[in-house]
Amino acid sequence: MRQTWIGTSWKMTKTLAESSSFARGLAARAHQDGWAGVQPFVIPPSTSLRLVADVLDGSGVLVGAQNAHWEDEGAWTGEVSVPLVVDAGARLVEIGHSERRTHFGETDETVRLKVSAALRHGCIPLLCVGEPEEVFARGGSTAFVLAQVEAAMRGLGPDEQRRVIVAYEPVWAIGEHGRAARPEDVSGVFEQLAAEFGSRVRALLYGGSVDAGNAARTLEVPHVHGLFVGRAAWTLPGFLKILDIAVSHGATCGST
Repeated sequence: MRQTWIGTSWKMTKTLAESSSFARGLAARAHQDGWAGVQPFVIPPSTSLRLVADVLDGSGVLVGAQNAHWEDEGAWTGEVSVPLVVDAGARLVEIGHSERRTHFGETDETVRLKVSAALRHGCIPLLCVGEPEEVFARGGSTAFVLAQVEAAMRGLGPDEQRRVIVAYEPVWAIGEHGRAARPEDVSGVFEQLAAEFGSRVRALLYGGSVDAGNAARTLEVPHVHGLFVGRAAWTLPGFLKILDIAVSHGATCGST
C-alpha cells in the first residue's frame, strides 16, 4: 500500500517567530508518536526555510521550497535556484502552482525546466496541475490536466518520473474563494491520471479547499494518495487534525 502524503504550503504567510512556533510544535508531536503510514511535509516561505528545516531535522517531516529557478546560478535578480533551496534544507520543490502560472507567467515549458532542475539536484518535484473554471464547465478537465502532466515530464526517464509527485488542484477549488470539490467532480480526473501516470510517478495528491470536514472523503476517492492542504493547515492544530484523519483513514483501509 502506498504511503499517504499530507502537506501544506504556507504561501506568503508566517514570520520567523510564527514559523518557528509551528515547526517546534510539529516536531514535538512527530517525536512523540509520529503518523504511521503518513508522510507529512510543509513548505514555508523562503525567509524561514532554513529555520524550519533545522527545527524539523530528524522528525520525519519533509520541508520544501515554494519555487525555484531552472538555472543553477546566474543573473536572475530576486530568484532562488534549486541548489540554493537544497542548501537551505529543502527536500522537495513546489512547481507549477496555478498562482505562479497566472500571475508570474509560468508556462508548461518553464515548469518542465524546473521539474528537471529539481530532479537534477536530488529534490522531489511537487508538480501542481489543474484546470480553470471554464475548462471544468465544458467538461474538459481530464484532457487539460493530462496535457499539463505530460508536458512537465517530457524527456524524463522512468527513474526520474518515479520521483515526481503530482498534485491535482482545480483552479476553481483553491484559494480564499475556492469551493470544495465533490468526489464526483474529481474522480474522473484521478481515474485517468492513474491510468496514464499512476505507475510512473511517486504519488497523486489532491488539493483545493481541503479541510478537516472533507479530508476523509477526499482520501476515499480512488487513486488519491494524499492531500495538499491550504488554509485549513496554516495553524498547527489544523494541520495536526488532518494528519490524524489521514492516519485513521489508513488504519481503516488496512483493516478491510
